Amino acid sequence: MAKQPKLVYQSWKANNKFLLGGRLIFGPDAKSLIITFTLILVPVVLFCVFVARNLVLELQRESAGYAILVITIVFTIYVFILLLSTSAKDPGIVPRNSHPPEEVLGYDSSASVETGSKPPRFKEVLVNGLPVRVKYCETCMLYRPPRCSHCSVCDNCVERFDHHCPWVGQCIGKRNYRCFFLFVSSTALLCVFVFSISALYLKLLMDDSGTLWKAIKESPASAALMAYCFIALWFVGGLTGFHLYLIGTNQTTYENFRYKGDNRVYNRGCIKNFLQLFCSRIEPSKINFRSYVQEGASKPPKSNIQETDINISDGDTRIKVEDDLDIGDDIMKISQRRNSEEIGDVRGRGSDRSPIGRSEVDFGFGLESQFSSRPSY
Repeated sequence: MAKQPKLVYQSWKANNKFLLGGRLIFGPDAKSLIITFTLILVPVVLFCVFVARNLVLELQRESAGYAILVITIVFTIYVFILLLSTSAKDPGIVPRNSHPPEEVLGYDSSASVETGSKPPRFKEVLVNGLPVRVKYCETCMLYRPPRCSHCSVCDNCVERFDHHCPWVGQCIGKRNYRCFFLFVSSTALLCVFVFSISALYLKLLMDDSGTLWKAIKESPASAALMAYCFIALWFVGGLTGFHLYLIGTNQTTYENFRYKGDNRVYNRGCIKNFLQLFCSRIEPSKINFRSYVQEGASKPPKSNIQETDINISDGDTRIKVEDDLDIGDDIMKISQRRNSEEIGDVRGRGSDRSPIGRSEVDFGFGLESQFSSRPSY
């Protein structure tokens, strides 16, 4: 009896988790979605029960109470759709090779298997007319495209890698960054909405009771929701501002932290940078997780990057950031400072964290002009 071939997601070598037969792909920390879902759902339910429902009675003649209730429910569903779209989508994983690339100047891939020799660690490509270094990934056995980095949490090379977000349990990259930004910004707007309506309800109660203290005693849920939204807004609001700055300068979080925000190669201007993110077509996934695995020995792949080999001394190499979750922790700190500082100060502080002192041009982190005819996220 012939052995049933496996599907790609069933023999996946990285740390991802799959649902619905490989249709949904999550990171290894997908359980954190439960926490994020709860942090949004619980205050919204409290708001609908103790604030919006009472406003329906208070504002019966104007029907404004019903409008507030409907807007809250619809907007919350929209936020959850964005959350799921960010977490369950392929962020832009680059398919790993089963053999080292064949077309490396002076390098014999078959000999490397026998002798244990390694391909050159760096190669040089041209992006927007300027030389950019791309690094060889020993895990995925490929030269990473510009802006690509290997996530140590998911164990994948991800195109236009931004960071690994523990709140959504997924890498943020080329294919899900738009959904991630919309999720964060929409959550910030939801916090503002709940805070404002809760304050309005307390104002109506204060007009009837005469004092703010009596109004709070009559509706403690309103005061609690205002405090909760105020604290949450420092995070999601600051994070929204930080990513607006990154989008306007065509950077990723990873690049901003590691390369001092130097983006001379890829910045196309604020308007074009925003148009590139929001108006470009999202490329399909490079991996069909529901296809069958092609078994048997395969020929070593040819390099898909046209480059010139360069020699680099041991002291000239960069240090890999091993734990990408550290970026997520730093983002929270930046987002809190973003509410009280100018953008320039944040860039300066982000630069101080970086142990790297070399130019951004030394390592690819920009538009994939070598790989597609028009930029796309």
